[in-house]
Order: sequence, then C-alpha cells, then structure tokens
Amino acid sequence: MTHYRKRILIVEDNRIDVRLLKDILEEHGHETVQTGDGLEAINLAFEYRPDLILMDLQLPEISGLEATRRLRGDERSRRIPIVAVTAFATQWYKREALDSGCDAYVSKPISMVGFLTTIEPFLSLSRIVLPASKSRANQVYARLALVRPSVPVRR
Repeated sequence: MTHYRKRILIVEDNRIDVRLLKDILEEHGHETVQTGDGLEAINLAFEYRPDLILMDLQLPEISGLEATRRLRGDERSRRIPIVAVTAFATQWYKREALDSGCDAYVSKPISMVGFLTTIEPFLSLSRIVLPASKSRANQVYARLALVRPSVPVRR
C-alpha cells in the first residue's frame, strides 16, 4: 500500500486520546507531532507547518478555540486545516468551533471510521485507506479497545 506521508499536529492534553489519535494516524502512514498546550500548539504550527491540526477545545493556558482564532489570524497558519476533536458534543460547541475557524468537528469518543472519513478531505481522499475487510477492521478496533476501553469492537 502506498502512503503519502503527511504531518499532523495533535493538540490534546489527555494522554490516552493522544495515543489513540497517534496510533490511528501512524497506522495510516502519517507523521504526528503532539502537544497538550494551546500556546505551544501555535508555535509548533509555525515551526513544523503541519498538513492538518487536530485541536481539542479544552486545553490549559488557552482554549483550543482561542488557539484556533490565533492560528487563523496569522498568515503563516491561516490555510492549515483544523479539525476540532472534543468530548463536548453539543450543537453550541460545534458552532463555536466552526465560528472560531475550525474546518470540521469530531466528537469523542472517536469512531475510527467516522474520524477517518472526517479528516480524509483535508489529506486528500487517496491518502487514507480504510481497512478493506471486516476481519482487518475488527483487528484494528480490537487493538484500539486496548488503548481506550470506550472504543467498541465492531463485529
């Protein structure tokens, strides 16, 4: 399988969620850079020029919403796609995320297929390959269930 390696900045302060996102993305051949701090995320975005930013909304120092606003306000990061990834699944938070400059919104707990489907347009459709068989999908879900027990194993 040919992968087009992309750099993805994961901005998440929960280590379990970071590991889950990192494992999914690296399984698909992408490089990840991680931080749990909104201010550091801004500096990393300038330094590493990621192809995509996954932004938690609740962060120490400054919120993911504020970090997104600052990234959108700077020419160096204005065009980097940002996907909000948050446990706050209300319509209000979704609207706030989109109004702050996020390009899409994913709620936790993460569904692997839903997550990959959401980020595909930002990495080009050909760059993410979902498991081809139900058996392979179950293997991936089983491995993710070990990382985060709330991820259901689909049968």
